[in-house]
Amino acid sequence: MKYVITGGAGHISRPLAETVLTAGHEVTVIGRAAEKLQPLADKGAKSAIGSVEDGSFLNAAFSGADAVYLMIPPNYSVENWRHYQNTVARNYIAAITSNNIKHVVALSSVGAHMGNGAGPVDGLADFEALLFQLKEVNVKILRPSYFMYNLFGMIPLMKQMNIMGANFGGTGEKLALVHTNDIAAVAAEELLALNFTGHSKRYIAGDERATDEIAQILSAAANTTAVPWVVFSDEESLEGMKQTGLAETFAEGFTTMGKAIREGKMQEDYWVNHPTLSSIKLEEFAKEFAIAFNSSN
Repeated sequence: MKYVITGGAGHISRPLAETVLTAGHEVTVIGRAAEKLQPLADKGAKSAIGSVEDGSFLNAAFSGADAVYLMIPPNYSVENWRHYQNTVARNYIAAITSNNIKHVVALSSVGAHMGNGAGPVDGLADFEALLFQLKEVNVKILRPSYFMYNLFGMIPLMKQMNIMGANFGGTGEKLALVHTNDIAAVAAEELLALNFTGHSKRYIAGDERATDEIAQILSAAANTTAVPWVVFSDEESLEGMKQTGLAETFAEGFTTMGKAIREGKMQEDYWVNHPTLSSIKLEEFAKEFAIAFNSSN
């Protein structure tokens, strides 16, 4: 079988590509930098170097594929986040159609059921809708929960202000969490089996914790003073991200997403369609967090 995997050597795409290669299949990995793909090339993957914003490139890269794994990579240089996501999504759709590909596994997110009001996930909702318009193509949408990896972003707050926090939390609702390795494992399972038909969705989560508990576990693992989880206002969140140099389109998007989490809208469909939790729990991720915390300035 021939697989095409987008996302380069990212936190999900790299272990996914390695698993599919180990299973004995042909893998082409799409990325923007040859040097980052070299470790996968050394393991037998083919590299397709180019931009997912280039429809002609994608059409050629998808040639001959039996199945593809799709994700919309971040691009922090764009002025309109959702427009960029839709551009990439349409390029994917055109390449799938041109190459008569029958199986697609696509990375979306918890919150995509909203359609609007979930910040960067709104563009993924558009992506899902475009994929579900495809006729005679079997599509499996993956909707992972909040990435544990994103909690690394709390380290500067912990070191500079002795707090963790965001414009969500403190409501009593647990935050559904997932490790990127668990997402890669689910994607590999779906791609190697290819036993999904029609259009379907699958939620992925490994743990569910209150934000106060997250702060307690991570600060204990980092062997530092226990820090509280502080809930910021939307205005504080927006201005804080802009002060770090994040462009307004992204600061607004993340603030909107946090608001949707705080109001219970982001995870609403997740709780209705609750998945079996995967293997990696917060305590295991906390070991990785401690290493990052203690090695940062």
